[in-house]
Order: sequence, then C-alpha cells, then structure tokens
Amino acid sequence: MVSFNASWLESLYEKISVEMTGERVTPLVANPGRIVITNTNLYFQPFNKEPDVVLRIGLASIERVVKRRYMLRNVGVEIFYAKTKSVFLVLSSPSDRKYFYDQLLSLPDVQLQDTGQENMTLRWQNGTITNFEYLMYLNSMADRSFNDLTQYPVFPWIIADYSSSELDLEKEATFRDLSKPIGALNDERLTRYQKRYQEMTDPKFLYGSHYSTPGYVLFYLTRTAPEHVLCMHSGKFDHSDRMFNSISDTWENCLCGAADVKELIPEFFCPPGDFLLNKLDLDLGVKQDRNKVHHVQLPPWAKDAEDMTNKFREALECSYVSARIHRWIDLIFGYKQRGTEAVKANNLFYHLTYEGAVDLDKITDPAERAAMEAQILEFGQTPKQLFTQPHPQRKTGTDLLIVPDNATAEPSEEEPAKSWCQLESLRKSCNVKVHRDALTGLAFSND
Repeated sequence: MVSFNASWLESLYEKISVEMTGERVTPLVANPGRIVITNTNLYFQPFNKEPDVVLRIGLASIERVVKRRYMLRNVGVEIFYAKTKSVFLVLSSPSDRKYFYDQLLSLPDVQLQDTGQENMTLRWQNGTITNFEYLMYLNSMADRSFNDLTQYPVFPWIIADYSSSELDLEKEATFRDLSKPIGALNDERLTRYQKRYQEMTDPKFLYGSHYSTPGYVLFYLTRTAPEHVLCMHSGKFDHSDRMFNSISDTWENCLCGAADVKELIPEFFCPPGDFLLNKLDLDLGVKQDRNKVHHVQLPPWAKDAEDMTNKFREALECSYVSARIHRWIDLIFGYKQRGTEAVKANNLFYHLTYEGAVDLDKITDPAERAAMEAQILEFGQTPKQLFTQPHPQRKTGTDLLIVPDNATAEPSEEEPAKSWCQLESLRKSCNVKVHRDALTGLAFSND
C-alpha cells in the first residue's frame, strides 16, 4: 500500500492525525489516493500523477462539510472551502466516512460557517428565499453535487412555449404541467409506457431511461466542458444531429422521443448562459441539412443567451410557477418519488436508480459488481428522498389576516391596545398551516 509522502507537509511542525485510503471524485473520474488530516491541513495525494499532484486545504479555510452518497452508498464527503472551491472525497465504507467526518470536525481549526439553512422550507414558503435558491438547497440535501456527474443538480423544464415571438408569463399555456413527470406529459407516449409496464414481470418500471444522467448533463454542457464529452465518447463528439443544437428541438424530443425524459440543469437559470455558445470554436460537425453545428439555436422570444437564461429565471420565479413548483418537488424529492405513490403519478423508474435497491458491499462476484456499478454510474440515480408527505405550497399572497368585528377604517392610536384586551371579539379570516415548525411570530398590516 502506498503511504503518504511526508515531504508534502507544509510545515515541519505538522502532526498527522488521520491517514486513510479514499478517492477524489471529479466529473467522470474517481481518482484513488491517500487522505491525510494534520493539525492544520487536509491533504489528498493521488496514486497517479494528477495535474495538481497533491491537494492541500487549510483547515481554517473550510466552510462546510457535507455527507454525500456515492454510487448509492453513504460513503462520500463534500468539503467546501475558500469561498468558491470544493472537493468530493469518497471513503471505503460508511464506518470509514464516519471516522473521517468526526475526526475532521473535532479539530479546533475547523470552524464551520453558519449557512443559515435552518427552516429553509418555511423561509421559502414565506418568500424569504427564491425558488432557485430553494431548489439548489433541496438538490444539496439530496446529495446532488457539481463534482459528480452521476448526481448532478436537477432542475425542471418550466417553459413549454418555444415558438412565440414574445414570452407571456401570464398565460397558462406558456408553462409545462409541473404535476407530471416529463414522461407523462404526452398522453400517447404515456399509454405506450403503461402498456409495456403491465406486460412486465417484477421489478416493473415505466421509464427505462432517467431524467438525470452523466450523458444528459454533458449533452447540455458540450460547449463548455468538451474534455468530459470527449472522455465519455472515446475521443469523439457525438453525431452532429444528436447534439444539443436547439432549445425547441430538445423540448420537443423530451415530449415525443421514445425514451427521452430528461429534465434541465441549473445552468439554464444562470446568466450569462455561456453553455449555449460555442466560444471555444469547437468543430462540432455538420448536420444532415448541411448546417454547421455552432451556437445553440434559441427561441424567438430570446434576444441572446443571456436574455434566454434571464427569462428562464424569471419564469421560475413567477407567481404561476411559485404556486405549483411544490408538485414537481413531490415527484423528484418527495412522496411521489417511489412506491405506490410513484406508480399513481406515473413516476416509476428502473429499480437500480433508487437508493437501497442494491447493496454493493454484499456482491462478491467482481463481474457482477462491475456490471452493477456501470448501471449506477451511466444510467442515472434518483435523488435521496427528502419528504414522505405532500410538500407545502409556497405562499403567493396575503395568507393571514385577523380582523376585529368592530374594526374601524382608521383606528386611533389607543385602539391597538384596546383590541388586544378584547380578543374574544376577533373574527377568524382564514386558517394557515405551517410546515413542521411552530408559529413564532405575527405581523399585521392596515390593509
């Protein structure tokens, strides 16, 4: 076994407290090496010659440490440091991860930041955070990470209109039905899926493909991450006609394609939308219609890539979507993700995409284990289930109003104190349910 090279230590006074074998996960690569914790630094020394050779992270720069799944096993840890950086480490077993996590957090130099993520659902309901921020939070809680293409953050298709010259966010037809998974939006295609489902033996599934896979992520990111695409396709880009050439065509294929049920990625909602532009001037080939593949073709209502991503974000935050996005959360992160409710919602995927479907540690046959790992890596992983009850709806208007029966249009300064002494005369205007937490405050307005 290769041991850590002590010459990489930053100081002669550093003392190694933990040394173990693990992997560093980057897009499409899990690189084995030695993980070392000292009294001042965290090190990762790869067994091969990585470009960075040895990664060193000062313990004082660590801001967050998050436990993650990897290959449907609870063996990952993602470390966020230096404001914008992160590293995804994988340990050999859940017990090794627990030991590493506990030892790291016990060191005095590790002072984790308060992320302010308490009561995030309640904060989202009350409009304190945006839909985008809340979906990013749910993705993180469900072990989705930008470092792991097999568990990349997943976002919904919101807009269904890619032909109009103007985008009308006041019109219902502009939007996709968020109560249904992509595979159930087309009734004719869904009927074919259901017929096949009825003819199957257990374990049954509606969709053999998934809404989030490494291939789908790189389909969208070809123009900004060509090195990963070339790695996946053995040094070549995909066939020109199968590439991400048009927003409208991609949406139509998701509606009508025989096996295409993919959702979106966060980049669609983040200006300036460079992933839509071929800024690297890559040679992506020529389509059958003899047009060269270059920038992604945008909808008529988008002036440019930045305008399109701005309008995607505007649509995500609009009142129509805010009142319905909880239904999509039920499908992806909630109670309709698996089991009987998933069947009722036409939301059932291949069983090996779900956590707990297989225990890799109990598979002794190397060939069988390799086949299972390939399935998990290449064909998608369903996010960790976060909710087992219907997710609450976001408040989009005034949800709480209590008015005294004898209230006047313009109460005097003495009236508020008098009213609190006459609570029995108050008339209930409506009921409001809060999610999980107790009600800790009230706010009143004159309107």
